[in-house]
Amino acid sequence: MKHLILIAEEGERKLIERYLPETEGEVLVTGVGAFNIMRSLRNIAPDTPIINIGYAGSSNFEIGTAVEVTEARLNHPQVTYPEPEYKLRPLSGVIADKKAVCYTGTDFVTQSNYKDCVFDMELAFIIGMGFSNVSAIKIVSDNLSLHDYRAFGQGVEGI
Repeated sequence: MKHLILIAEEGERKLIERYLPETEGEVLVTGVGAFNIMRSLRNIAPDTPIINIGYAGSSNFEIGTAVEVTEARLNHPQVTYPEPEYKLRPLSGVIADKKAVCYTGTDFVTQSNYKDCVFDMELAFIIGMGFSNVSAIKIVSDNLSLHDYRAFGQGVEGI
């Protein structure tokens, strides 16, 4: 099956070769964050099989950990309100170190009490646009440190 492989920035393309070497599909560089996701995906059919791969932060996973995402949620730690559960399609043929929830925010997360999860800026927005055939793998680039992210993600633009 051919997939649409989404990366936020060109520097993340190297992750495809390492973590999805057998995966066929077109690569789309979306840009970082919600507006870039909406702009990049607005004309894509909602049943398109998508794999989102990229860097993410974590409060406690070791840097370099490959995380298969099982569910996407929005990151809003100050307020609780009911949201739908967004389960992701399991990846086949990909060996991840962990499986976990991904919290998507509108800014870089530099502190959180959430443990055993990852933080990004795109995944929940992809699913929120109505895409239902989505998988994701996130590579932990930092422990909620913008400085460490910049060092780990060398070659990622705009940081």
